[in-house]
Amino acid sequence: MNHDILQMYAQLFSLSLSHYCSTIFLLLFITTFSTSQSEDHEMFSECRNQTYNCGQNIKGIGYPYWGDGRPQYCGHPLFQLKCQNNDYPVIDIDDHTFRVLGINSSGYTMTMARLDLWYNHCPQTLTNITLNTTFFGYPSTVRNLYLFYNCTSNFTIDFVSRNNFTCDFDGSSESNGFYADESFLRIQLNGNDGTSCEDGIEVSVLKTSLDGLWNGSVNLQKALNLGFEVIYNTDDFQCAACETSGGTCGFNLATREFVCFCHDQPHRRTCQDRGNKLTMRLKLIIGVVSGGIGMLLMSIIICYTRSKTYSYRSIIFWRKQINDNRNFEAFIRNYGSLSPKRYSYSEVKKMTNAFKDKLGQGGYGCVYQGKLVDNRLVAVKLLDASKGNGEDFINEVASIGRTSHVNIVTFLGFCLERSKRALIYEFMSNGSLEKFIYGEGLSKINGHLGWEKLYQISIGIARGLEYLHRGCSQQILHFDIKPHNILLDEDFCPKISDFGLAKLCTKKESIISTLEARGTIGYIAPEVFSRNFGRVSHKSDVYSYGMMTLEMVGGRKNVDIGESHTSQIYFPHWVYKRLELDEELGFQGDMTEEENEMARKMIFVGLWCIQTDPSQRPSISRVLEMLEGSIEALEIPPKPYLYSPSRSAAESSTT
Repeated sequence: MNHDILQMYAQLFSLSLSHYCSTIFLLLFITTFSTSQSEDHEMFSECRNQTYNCGQNIKGIGYPYWGDGRPQYCGHPLFQLKCQNNDYPVIDIDDHTFRVLGINSSGYTMTMARLDLWYNHCPQTLTNITLNTTFFGYPSTVRNLYLFYNCTSNFTIDFVSRNNFTCDFDGSSESNGFYADESFLRIQLNGNDGTSCEDGIEVSVLKTSLDGLWNGSVNLQKALNLGFEVIYNTDDFQCAACETSGGTCGFNLATREFVCFCHDQPHRRTCQDRGNKLTMRLKLIIGVVSGGIGMLLMSIIICYTRSKTYSYRSIIFWRKQINDNRNFEAFIRNYGSLSPKRYSYSEVKKMTNAFKDKLGQGGYGCVYQGKLVDNRLVAVKLLDASKGNGEDFINEVASIGRTSHVNIVTFLGFCLERSKRALIYEFMSNGSLEKFIYGEGLSKINGHLGWEKLYQISIGIARGLEYLHRGCSQQILHFDIKPHNILLDEDFCPKISDFGLAKLCTKKESIISTLEARGTIGYIAPEVFSRNFGRVSHKSDVYSYGMMTLEMVGGRKNVDIGESHTSQIYFPHWVYKRLELDEELGFQGDMTEEENEMARKMIFVGLWCIQTDPSQRPSISRVLEMLEGSIEALEIPPKPYLYSPSRSAAESSTT
């Protein structure tokens, strides 16, 4: 009797399962068929048909531009155009407004002019402008023009007397000024020459405009109104692939990522329907209709047969999941020579008191303070399971798990329990370097750290990087060196942390391959986001170190768009000009001769490290030699030209 009941339940289960499979197939058939009959996706039609038009010169413009009737999701958020008086468009970049003169979509170039200099080369506010190099670059057609204001009237240098102009800033008195190119900056101006100026700005112009100024074919205002060219870069390679597949490019405003709008629906990169739309639909309909009945019958037979092995396959599936998880843990442990301890998620909750004390938060997740059973304080980084596929977790454990150095944060263990992932480090009582160099300027640094301590911190970070590049069994490239990732212990000893973007390579490898840009804007080396600047290598970390060192000296971020005065905009350019002209650096507070030497060393090293050409940057070992050596042995480096290109820079960038 029991056998008959069990057999009956088995048959009912098989029939219900076969009915379920048949239903699923019918729903799939109906959904696919109805999709093939639907109209084009709304966003696809709108972005393809609604191009941007303004005035006589700007017509039929597509991605990445949007605005004035073209929806925002049809372009990149930074490329909004606003049509002024139905005559010309303007674009806002980093709180500065430019008049757009022309757009070459096929060449990814845009010609634009500064709006504050369009009507008058004597604006009320003198401002240097630095473009975001992640999205903009300068072609070889661009040169620098320097405008000097509030100068003495006795121009004794012929060059100055030929290129002078007057300005009426307050309506009551005139001030003298003149313009020059980079060749003139090699001449040192001082009061003995009869020429001195209070203010000046650096403006990008076309090479043809600069030549016209010298031969007299254009005047200063005309040269400024002709503007300059920039090469824009958003998702060009993805966009080209999207358009090749029959889609049109756009932007997902929710995820802040590129999206390819297609006939059927949005896709991440390319469309699935690569062929002719009508042909593909006909093939789909014919295929579905002809094979539908046969597949429907087959699905019933297959589902009935497979119902007997359903439980067995479920067991195999879960065993595979368990084995994969074990293999994942074994992989991590094999990478870490110190075999870090594994904690359960309940242990992590207990050590953090249910995540009560939050230390910070980033794109990876949150960091909490915790305590081990031996009362040691720890920092617990709880990774967000919804972001990424575990690559950051693998990178961090695989790289930092094999390190042991006084200037590398100590890795104590990890948690891997289903989707829960956590990393446990030693606790650093003074937090990150970031809070000691931003906020209130250099006086804040002097008040908390002092120049000697700041100098020792820069040396400690360099030693940590040298260990990663040369001291490990495998070379480790960090790819995210910045003040936020430098932690300070109770004695202000610096320790490099956050290895989520790190990459392992053999010491014999001088260059590596990476498919995506890694790092934080403002610290990413040029070659990391564009291979036109060179190959990615350990020199990429050197660049990030240099940018951070200059921020340590300057007491703020290198690029500060909130400042309006010339000398406050871009610290590397400002301090370079001071060194070139052998002028005082004018740091706040009283500095001894020894402290001044430390600051100048850090500046020299920083400027050498941020050279755009990776081959011109020193290795991190050479950086240590420069910091610990004599100031007299240091040479002034070439001018960094990525943010504001010089003549030689613009020419070399095309070779």
